[in-house]
Amino acid sequence: MRLKRLLSFGRRRSSEAEVVSPKKTTLEEDFVNTVTPNRPTWKCFPYEEVFQATNGFHKDNLAGKGGYAEVYRGTLDDGRVIAVKRLMRASTDEQKEKEFLQELGTVGHVRHPNVSAFLGFCIEKEFHLVFQFSSLGSVASLLHDESLPPMGWKLRYKISVGTAKGLNYLHSGCQRRIIHRDIKTSNVLLTAAFEPQISDFGLAKWLPSEWTHRAVAPIEGTFGYLAPEYFMHGIVDEKTDVFAFGVFLLETVSGRRPVDGNHRSLLSWAKPHLRDGAIHMLIDPRLGGDYDVEELKRVAFAASLCIRSNASWRPSMSEVLELMLNGEVFKDSWDMPEEEEEEELWGFDDLECDSPFLTSTIDSSSMSSSQCS
Repeated sequence: MRLKRLLSFGRRRSSEAEVVSPKKTTLEEDFVNTVTPNRPTWKCFPYEEVFQATNGFHKDNLAGKGGYAEVYRGTLDDGRVIAVKRLMRASTDEQKEKEFLQELGTVGHVRHPNVSAFLGFCIEKEFHLVFQFSSLGSVASLLHDESLPPMGWKLRYKISVGTAKGLNYLHSGCQRRIIHRDIKTSNVLLTAAFEPQISDFGLAKWLPSEWTHRAVAPIEGTFGYLAPEYFMHGIVDEKTDVFAFGVFLLETVSGRRPVDGNHRSLLSWAKPHLRDGAIHMLIDPRLGGDYDVEELKRVAFAASLCIRSNASWRPSMSEVLELMLNGEVFKDSWDMPEEEEEEELWGFDDLECDSPFLTSTIDSSSMSSSQCS
């Protein structure tokens, strides 16, 4: 069984990648080659340790539940607080194993300050992924909880830049190109130091370097963040994440949800303000005038480029970072031809639920909890 060989592999001490069996599936080869070029920092947890840490997966330790997993808060014997993601989705054991290995093969080799820290896994009885617990929860929980004071501008800007750094790392800093496919405020967690960390790689895809894009079906993600080429045709590449990050920026700046209670999208509300240059209208009214105008200009301009309907006219994440951090923004270099501008009249509210790829897996709200890393 693949998982038994993986379990054996996870317990090895060698700093070199070792072959567990002369016959391996492609998925296992991918896992070994990408996770272990150096000594892994993760461990294979015994089930008893995970069970004890979460107090037997007690309901009081349930940090969140989504369409793919339950996440429990736990404390190890050494005092470390962890988040244990117990995978639930999949119709068959074989499919569940495949999805577990796919996510493990992604998170197992990702190391960046703005990506959730992966600590290990457990495959006894059920499939578990173990992460460092993010004590402050998700950006969404802090941004939209009306019982909390409004998030200040400095923190919003820090979150925006940090998330951009993490996403840029996934796209170009890893050995393989990782397309997250579900960038949203509920999938960005905050450490005790308010450092944003991208989480939940359940939908992530590797994209080989020689591929320009990948076609996937069914469409999975969160309604409100889906790029038009992905929603309508199932096309996935880095620009899919860039589009979602544009929505993320607008949500963080405005404090509005991607889709409001009247089913109106954030994009349809924000686009006229972006087009007219009325960026002051984008700011969360709870902030009053307490924000940095120049930073807002840069963030708003970056967002306006990210949400372009034509993916080829969106910037890369490295360009997004440059736009957000650079004091000078050269807008002329991003001008589109008039015929392309006309295409930009597309709005999120124009989408109908008739995509040939669309399935019920799309959620109109957050599909994962603040800890579904």
